[in-house]
Amino acid sequence: MSESIYSGLTMLGGATVQPKSPEEAVLERVPNPCPGDGPGDGYVVRFTAPEFTSLCPITGQPDFAHLVIDYVPGDWLVESKSLKLYLTSFRNHGAFHEACTVGIAKRLVAELAPVWLRIGGYWYPRGGMPIDVFYQTGEAPKGVWIPPQDVQGYRGRG
Repeated sequence: MSESIYSGLTMLGGATVQPKSPEEAVLERVPNPCPGDGPGDGYVVRFTAPEFTSLCPITGQPDFAHLVIDYVPGDWLVESKSLKLYLTSFRNHGAFHEACTVGIAKRLVAELAPVWLRIGGYWYPRGGMPIDVFYQTGEAPKGVWIPPQDVQGYRGRG
């Protein structure tokens, strides 16, 4: 019997310690069990983190965002528990919205080498102004349905 594709995972199914920083956090990956055989055979994986938090690097005050991460896998999938721990490692991390959003995307690209990835960082107002940050690795692959992110812009009380 061959070894399971999940045998190398260290976080899933057990207690884990919250990483102190995004740099310390480990992103685990597993082989894609549904690799495409040709054009139009890919699929999209979406992660939504509606309660993402980080810190303002100047004031130390908390910042809040709704993140939507879409990717078309290549050879690898990110293991979701490790992604959750990675995202929560930003709770004590001071960085501007742009650095957090783009940094998450680049880390995922480095770890997974996806066919395509995009992230929408929908940040709640700081100083009365919401800041939304978007990153994409290139054109979406042809023949793969990419749903809209459909996150409404901040409307305040009106």
